[in-house]
Amino acid sequence: MNVKIQGGGGGTYANTGSCFGVVSYLRHEDAKRQEQGERVEPFFNQRGEVSSREVTEKIDNNRAKLCRDDAKFFVITVSPSQKEIQAMGKTPQEQAQNFREYINNDLMQKYGEGFNKGLGKDDIMYYAKIHHERKPGGELDMHAHIIVSRKDAQNTKKLSPQTNHRGNSKGAVKSGFNRSDFFRNSEQTFDNRFNHSRDYKESYEYQNAMKNGTVKQKQEAINKAVQQEKTKGKEQNREQKQERTQEREIKQEQRQNKGLRR
Repeated sequence: MNVKIQGGGGGTYANTGSCFGVVSYLRHEDAKRQEQGERVEPFFNQRGEVSSREVTEKIDNNRAKLCRDDAKFFVITVSPSQKEIQAMGKTPQEQAQNFREYINNDLMQKYGEGFNKGLGKDDIMYYAKIHHERKPGGELDMHAHIIVSRKDAQNTKKLSPQTNHRGNSKGAVKSGFNRSDFFRNSEQTFDNRFNHSRDYKESYEYQNAMKNGTVKQKQEAINKAVQQEKTKGKEQNREQKQERTQEREIKQEQRQNKGLRR
């Protein structure tokens, strides 16, 4: 599961002004899907489907006491792996519906909790959209973009996922956002919802350790990966033995039945 929190600069996700440009960009799949007779994925949140106009109006009007150069919104991009997409269902329609439920009930709940202000999914103003684009070779590339207001749903609290929970020289920022916990919890809730068995090497913990960890942390991550492989190997051997035993029992029973018929 690749989860990114984006926003800022002067590119696609410039976020100090209106979100109109981002909303328009996220509709780039709509015309093509409509031409092909496929369902156009709408914007949605925990309360249902909404129009692109409503997304722009709601986000742009939820900015009380923000300064001109302050971020007004952020964009969370969620890109499941091939295995994760398959875990969400057998058809694109089923996968998209289950992906929605995961975003509304799990991902955004963990996002709200990540600010350590007693918030949950219903306290966050957000609008998500699922894309179905395919990569070369026909591989699935389902992913989602979520526009999240800088202010909470009541337009009272400032919420920035770019504020570091670990703080500075004065200590931890109590109301900051713990991105590592958010990424880790996003994986855990996905695995729990879809009964997905994640390879440790595909986890945020392993990949983050290999990219940003100390030598010790990298070695610990490698050891965990090796241990998982050993455990899987033992389980596979046990299953193979059980299958062979069952095959022998079936053949023995078949021979006995033939003997009785004679």
